[in-house]
Amino acid sequence: MTKFPENTRNKIPFLQKAAFGSGHLVNNLLPGALGVFSFFLITAFGIEPAIAGLLAAIPRFFDALSDPIMGFISDNTNSKWGRRRPYIFVGAILSAILFAVQWQLFQENGTTFNFWYFLLFSILFIFANTIFSTPLIGFGYEMTSDTKERTRLMGIANMVGQISWMIVPLFWVLIANKDLFETQAEGVRTLSIYVGFACLFFGILPAVFCKENDVSDSDSKASITIKDLGKNLKILWANMKNMTKNDPFMRLCGSTFLVFNGFQMVGSFSFFIIVFYMFNGSYELAGTVPAVFSILIAATTFILVIPIVTWMANKFGKRNAFIISTFISVIGYILKWWGFVVVDENTAVLFNDVILQVGVVKFSIELPIILLLPIPFMAFGLGGLFTLMMSMTADVCDLDELQNGLPRREGTFGAIYWWSVKIGQSIALALGGLVLSMVGFDAGNATQSMQTMNDLRIADIIIPSSTALLAVAIMWKYNLNEDSVKIIQKELKERRTEKSNKLKAEQNVI
Repeated sequence: MTKFPENTRNKIPFLQKAAFGSGHLVNNLLPGALGVFSFFLITAFGIEPAIAGLLAAIPRFFDALSDPIMGFISDNTNSKWGRRRPYIFVGAILSAILFAVQWQLFQENGTTFNFWYFLLFSILFIFANTIFSTPLIGFGYEMTSDTKERTRLMGIANMVGQISWMIVPLFWVLIANKDLFETQAEGVRTLSIYVGFACLFFGILPAVFCKENDVSDSDSKASITIKDLGKNLKILWANMKNMTKNDPFMRLCGSTFLVFNGFQMVGSFSFFIIVFYMFNGSYELAGTVPAVFSILIAATTFILVIPIVTWMANKFGKRNAFIISTFISVIGYILKWWGFVVVDENTAVLFNDVILQVGVVKFSIELPIILLLPIPFMAFGLGGLFTLMMSMTADVCDLDELQNGLPRREGTFGAIYWWSVKIGQSIALALGGLVLSMVGFDAGNATQSMQTMNDLRIADIIIPSSTALLAVAIMWKYNLNEDSVKIIQKELKERRTEKSNKLKAEQNVI
């Protein structure tokens, strides 16, 4: 029997925004923790670097395949609990358990056993995380039909997600802390359980508290059965081809690819510059400065940047807010030239000799004051990017419904958007290593030549600045503004009402 579409809604209660944000806390914490823990495959479990690289790369292949399929499944699901919430609930539980299980490695089991053990559970974790993450992203696109409320929702989600990036840098300190763990391997095994438990708790909250707003009638959805697998794959392929013809969506993907992956390409450079330039290759003197630097960027994004970007978007439009925030980030990248200075006895230090103790763990939180210079400006890059792009992708879903009809494809759009990000991230990481080789950087040496460090500092500025400016050029002609979205939504509402009335009339005749 046909399910009539629900009424669209505008305002989202704060509890639901917070619950949706908790999902994005998990969505950031899991990959962040995975990135840190993966380093210890080499140092704690004795796996060769080349083998560790394979363990990181192989699961990403399955990730690229599973995302669009999961998006299609969630778009076309019919259940009494909704089309997103069951997957988010189950996916959060499976992701949390499998994340912890994959890190229960013991060096005495041998490299071969640990390789196959980690590879198997990494692939299972990737699938579980896809079941959680892809419907969650699509969920956010459909929670409200109000274009400004979409920005507020994504702003809160991005703010809560930044908490993860305040926590993740601390994992380096915790795992290596001999007062907490006898070995790094024990630290990885134990922390993975805590991370898994936290992700289980916060991951199920969107499924419990958030309300779906599915306007797709059941007759428009594909049948999700094994016998229809071939037909559904053809539908998915056709949907993906249509998305490549959606000019606003392609501009969102292209600009995100450039901004995010330009930043990712030089992501490790700040760490190397702090250690090898500011502190002349001394990890001991650098201490927690790289971690504190990263934490302050995330904290600034949380406290300052996202509220400002959200206000700018609702005041001047999302496209204009993106252009402004991206230009501000370029200023921050340029200011790094003066922010990274050689530290000596005359360098002014914030919180000099201040030690923060939490239980038995002690953290030095001192930071050269000059390093604060670029942080507020740099934070506008990623802080503005994902707040605005996620909101604009929700607008694109309205355009897609107008052009291609129901069912709405928020899950598939979200999967393809993040698919492009993940592929770009892999390319960026590879290119980042190439840049390090080109400037002559050798992490095995305690010191680097001044020419190498100057070249690295220049690359650290030019690469993200250039990709950011190219992204601005792409978004300059983005034409799906707030007025356009309102016109589209009005037409969609009329279309849905007409279809609903027609179906009711047919049923009354029967």
